[in-house]
Amino acid sequence: MPHDILSLLVPPGVAPASALALLCLSFFTSALTGALGLGGGVMMLAAMTQLLPPAVLLPVHGVVQIGSNLGRSVLMRRDIARSLVLPFLLGSVAGVALGAQVVDLMPRPAMLVLLGAFVLWSVWSPRLRPARLPPRWFAAAGALSSFCTMFLGATGPLVASFLVPDPLTRQQVVATHAAFMTLQHGLKVFAFTALGFAIMPWLPMLGLMIALGFVGTMAGRALLDRMPEHRFARAFKLVLTALALKILADGVAGLLA
Repeated sequence: MPHDILSLLVPPGVAPASALALLCLSFFTSALTGALGLGGGVMMLAAMTQLLPPAVLLPVHGVVQIGSNLGRSVLMRRDIARSLVLPFLLGSVAGVALGAQVVDLMPRPAMLVLLGAFVLWSVWSPRLRPARLPPRWFAAAGALSSFCTMFLGATGPLVASFLVPDPLTRQQVVATHAAFMTLQHGLKVFAFTALGFAIMPWLPMLGLMIALGFVGTMAGRALLDRMPEHRFARAFKLVLTALALKILADGVAGLLA
């Protein structure tokens, strides 16, 4: 019976077992992001590459990430660094608009190498730290990351590199990152819909994934509130470094293939 119900909710071209795996992933990856502010989007995208057709991969991932990040933004709305949001939004509009024009031209492996290298630099550079940039420079951060998201999908680590917890608190990092990613994924999904993505057959499945992601977000936030500031900063840096190395390795492997 559960299998029959699930099959009614699954869009064409997706096996029921794959749909069940995606539902479980939506909870766990949202919990991870709720606790550390990043990591879940990249993990979800990596899993989706094994479970979904390439043509729908980025827009479906984008819709799920809208739900996950929007829930986190609402729960933590008082912690959002609001002075950074408008510049990031304006830059993101420009970045998505440009990316939509050339989405089929840019080699993905080269973009991955650049993205991974930039994130590593932003984490470990001893002098210039993106988090110390004035608010107006977040327009450039929005433009760069939103251009990249049209090719890569999960640019959470790139966005997070501008929000290293210095001087932001751990709650501000997670909340502001969630707000940024909600805006960025929303613009990306709008662009892919304009380019021909049919979202209607996916709505039941996406609704379930978003609901489970919200539950995961609440679980992750409970862990975040119990985590000491210094441990969060250390964990944030280590996870960001690990994600950057994975992105870099994927890009190099693609160039050598």
